Amino acid sequence: MKDDQLKILKTMSEATGRMDMNMFAKAVNLTPNQTIAQMQQLAQEGFLHKVGHGYGLTVKAKNALKMSTNVPEEVVFHFYAGIDKPLDFIARSLEEFYRLVKQISSDSLDFHLYRGDFERWLGDVLQDKDLADEIGAFKAEGLKGENLRKAILQAIDTRYGVGELI
Repeated sequence: MKDDQLKILKTMSEATGRMDMNMFAKAVNLTPNQTIAQMQQLAQEGFLHKVGHGYGLTVKAKNALKMSTNVPEEVVFHFYAGIDKPLDFIARSLEEFYRLVKQISSDSLDFHLYRGDFERWLGDVLQDKDLADEIGAFKAEGLKGENLRKAILQAIDTRYGVGELI
C-alpha cells in the first residue's frame, strides 16, 4: 500500500466530522484530483465503500491501519536468539513483525514462543488478545522451526488479510 493511501485511510479514521474534498485533500497533503484518484483506487481494492455521497472505511482498511500503526519506542518487539543474545531485528508494528517472522531464524521464533513473548506483545501492546491466544496455543501443539513460522504467518494472514495488504 502506498504512503498516500495509508495517509488517506488514517485521516479518514481520525476525522470527527464531514470534510469537503478541498479540506480533506489539504489534510492529506495532496491535490483534490490526486486525492480523488487515490480514493477511487482504494475503493477498487476494497479499502473504502460508498456511503451516501462519500466513502467509509471497510474492515480491510481498518486491518491495514492496525497492521501499519507503530507502537511507542519503549514497547517495540526486540528479537533474540536466546537469553542475552539480541538480534538486530526490531518490530515497531504488526506489519514489521510479520515481515521479520518471515526472515528471522527459526531458533529465535522457538525461543520467543516458549517464553510467551509473542503472546504478551500481541495481547498487551497490540491489544489483539485473540491473535495472542491463537499463537500461544502453538506451544501446546508443540510447533517448532519452520512449522511454527508457517503457523504464525498463517494466523496473522488469516486475521488481517496480510497477503492483500503487503
